[in-house]
Amino acid sequence: MGTHLPTSMNVSQREMDGQSNPPEKLDAGALFVLKSRGSWLHCGYHLTTSIVAPALLSLPYALSLTGWFAGVLCLTVAALVTFYAYNLLSLVLEYHAQLGQRQLRFRDMARDILGPRWGRYFVGPIQFCLCYGAVIACVLLGGQSLKYIYRLSSSKESMQLYQFVIIFGILMLILAQIPSFHSLRHINMISLVLCLLYTACATAGSIYVGNSKNAPAKDYSVKGSGQNRVFGSFTAISIIATTYGNGIVPEIQATIAPPVKGKMFKGLCVCYAVVVTTFFSVAISGYWAFGNQAAGTTVLANFMVDGELLLPTWVLLMTNVFTFLQVAAVAVVYLQPTNEALERKFVDAEVDQFSIRNVVPRLAYRSLSVVIATTLAAMFPFFGDINAVIGAFGCIPLDFVLPMVFYNVTFKPSKQGVLFWVNTLIAIIFSVLGVLGAISSIRQIVLDTSTYSFFANLD
Repeated sequence: MGTHLPTSMNVSQREMDGQSNPPEKLDAGALFVLKSRGSWLHCGYHLTTSIVAPALLSLPYALSLTGWFAGVLCLTVAALVTFYAYNLLSLVLEYHAQLGQRQLRFRDMARDILGPRWGRYFVGPIQFCLCYGAVIACVLLGGQSLKYIYRLSSSKESMQLYQFVIIFGILMLILAQIPSFHSLRHINMISLVLCLLYTACATAGSIYVGNSKNAPAKDYSVKGSGQNRVFGSFTAISIIATTYGNGIVPEIQATIAPPVKGKMFKGLCVCYAVVVTTFFSVAISGYWAFGNQAAGTTVLANFMVDGELLLPTWVLLMTNVFTFLQVAAVAVVYLQPTNEALERKFVDAEVDQFSIRNVVPRLAYRSLSVVIATTLAAMFPFFGDINAVIGAFGCIPLDFVLPMVFYNVTFKPSKQGVLFWVNTLIAIIFSVLGVLGAISSIRQIVLDTSTYSFFANLD
């Protein structure tokens, strides 16, 4: 297709000619947080936890904003494009690793491929906002799950949502102290099982409710006027982009022990087998059961109507426990880029990782980052809107645009071939969709802030 992929022969030739860069000395963030000790299977666990998260439970709502055809089409296109994009990122990372210049962070890629300002002023801030925003959303969703469990198991309803958010934040204070990304491999293996369990429960619950005598009237029309429908469709695109989004592929590939060639592709295959199974089952079954009444938070909210349960209590309890446990794992994964950045600044790479010199500042800044995220989650309990904003500002640039740009700049495929123009077209289309999605998402937040108040006790 008019491109040339690097071979071991020409890489070796460059090394013989002295053109490969010597490995740089690792800073504390790379050395302690991004330890390169994992296998391709560990990589699959990390990828699955970062993508297959409870945000997928909002997919029926995204379909309610677009309708059947457009919704399923968007889900399919997003799956194909992200799988392709993540493979392109992996190829670029493998190529630089073969040249002796292994890139461990997204901002390192931008710095080496596009120039230092791209890494420092564009990719770095966007990735930080994306990952930290995901942590805030996870803390909020964890609090919502706890509140739901509380309502199911107690007749009293004296506690407010922000109190459950604080309880979840206390759990995160403990989990945030896990030293490295690689240390999460067993937690993320359990997370993979948990996401399969709660999506199975949500899918089976939707099918049960949809076929029951208490089934809500099914209306698959897109609600609202012409203008609202247009904005709603772009909000749906942002939600879907966020659900498929990752934003930390380089950091996950950094956890793989060298040589890295081919390992990321195997990990992605594991991940996308779970992605396709969970995303489509929840989205289609939830939209089929509830139509345009699908809740703007998650489909689990549709299983309780005016205090009346549409499913057995034990099913809802089990589903929310699975969701609660997995969202904690997702939050810890998205804390890793923040931990890495702070580790690089405050920790001394010349001293042992678990020395007093390094443990004290690590405990302080990791705890502070969790406290800030918990406070913001309690103040702004608009999970669906946060989800859309994260997708528009973070996931679309990092996951749908930059991989194409990085590949074209690195490998320079021929402009006479198909590959160059496929990558360019994808980058342009999703850049436009990102801008429109950002406008729509901000508009929705403005509308919601007129309805909600700080520390609102939302269901």
